[in-house]
Amino acid sequence: MEDIYRKVNNLLVRLVNEIWELEAKAIITDEFKDLTNNDMHVIEAIGLNEDKNMSAVAKKLSITMGSLTTAVNHLVKKQYVERSRSEEDRRVVFLKLTEKGVAAYRHHEEYHRQMTEAVLARLDESDMPIVMKVLDAVNDFFKGYGKQNIVC
Repeated sequence: MEDIYRKVNNLLVRLVNEIWELEAKAIITDEFKDLTNNDMHVIEAIGLNEDKNMSAVAKKLSITMGSLTTAVNHLVKKQYVERSRSEEDRRVVFLKLTEKGVAAYRHHEEYHRQMTEAVLARLDESDMPIVMKVLDAVNDFFKGYGKQNIVC
């Protein structure tokens, strides 16, 4: 059992690190060299649909309003995001992607599409229940990690 534990641990650590590194390489093209992985995840959280308020984006990213404000300040300066205030409640700030922000979003979305299709191409339909179970377990861990008292 210890051998399986070690193998799973090594795979998970390598996978997380490789996804982070590859995503950074895929994102940072000549067109988007002024963006970081974190910038791209803020852009992704803002999304393409309706304007999102700052609170909703911070909640989606599981970050503080202060951290989001700092990130958004940089993205506004780089012209990827626009801010606007609610007419009903001036304390509420909405975020919207600019044309440049939409292009960055689409670029990131394409990376995710390629990654997902590459993984799915190697699997049979009969593999899907166990793959989904494993991915759900990994996702549950990451979602709950900050809420637990885990000592590293």
